[in-house]
Amino acid sequence: MLIDIALDAVGSDKAPEPEIRGAILACRALPVRVHLVGPEPELRDLLDEHLENEDLPIAIHHASERIGMDEKAAHAVRAKRDSSMRVGLKLVREGKAAGFVTAGNTGAAMATAKMVLGALPGVDRPALATPMPTAKGNPCVLLDVGANVDCKAHNLAQFAVMGEMYARTVLKIRQPRVGLLSIGEEESKGNELTREAFPLLKALPIHFIGNVEGRDIFNGHADVIVCDGFVGNVALKTSEGVGRFVRDVLRESLTRTVTAQVGALLSRRAFNDFRRRLDYTEYGGAPLLGVRGVCIIGHGSSNDVAIYNSIRVAHEFAKTAANERLEHEFASQPRRGAAAQEAGSDTAIQ
Repeated sequence: MLIDIALDAVGSDKAPEPEIRGAILACRALPVRVHLVGPEPELRDLLDEHLENEDLPIAIHHASERIGMDEKAAHAVRAKRDSSMRVGLKLVREGKAAGFVTAGNTGAAMATAKMVLGALPGVDRPALATPMPTAKGNPCVLLDVGANVDCKAHNLAQFAVMGEMYARTVLKIRQPRVGLLSIGEEESKGNELTREAFPLLKALPIHFIGNVEGRDIFNGHADVIVCDGFVGNVALKTSEGVGRFVRDVLRESLTRTVTAQVGALLSRRAFNDFRRRLDYTEYGGAPLLGVRGVCIIGHGSSNDVAIYNSIRVAHEFAKTAANERLEHEFASQPRRGAAAQEAGSDTAIQ
């Protein structure tokens, strides 16, 4: 059976071209039906142009408004009641789609998802969690990577609970090691936020290993790393930039030094594997943890491959009922949920 995924067709920087192409790739490769959400006349013309009479399970849902990257999240969410984000998330809430994907304004996506889908009990602010590659082969979950630019200590405590549950229930890590991203391992190191958050995380019934540093994102020392959305987003995009730099330098070196045909073929295979491990477009968007429904948020610069992989992630979340398992886990572990909730309450939308 096909799984229905709603896609914000006017979210990315170059929308709707990447969304249209990504939706076509997804429908060709995955058992999904993609619901494009945006201005119907524009989407219809572009879709017909790309399909060329090919019959694919793609539907269009009209939305007259779009939220720009430069718009204030709180104002845009309240003012634009027929935005592509709100219409797409309503499809999820009404059971017409199993998940929602957007490469649009992250703050607006988080606020709209919280308003339309609702937050899990005990969650003040949903968080974006992204698996990062490590030297040990197992992914490291980094959160928050952009949904909450300004955080308080109790927000980080709730992120730790959600990240630990995600790593354990979805990624099947038996006892996730949870670290707090800081500038030194000592408890006294860091800024005011990390110093306040440290004792809160330490008191949680999770395997908290203390402060970790930026290098620990990739060395496999921790399974979950917690930070505010500002730091997390900088870390994520810096990592992507370094990955592209290393990839380009390696390609140039291989082109100059490899001369034998067999050697070139082997090096090309190794290079392609290396590139895939570092290429963010291969990983898809980041799941928004803490809301009652599947919501995947990708980069504004997403191309068609990134959109395809974001749809793939949404499909996997829906197929495995990952969100329902997380919700059940949160409800069935009162010690974890209550401990995070008792750390404080903050319901303001940024």
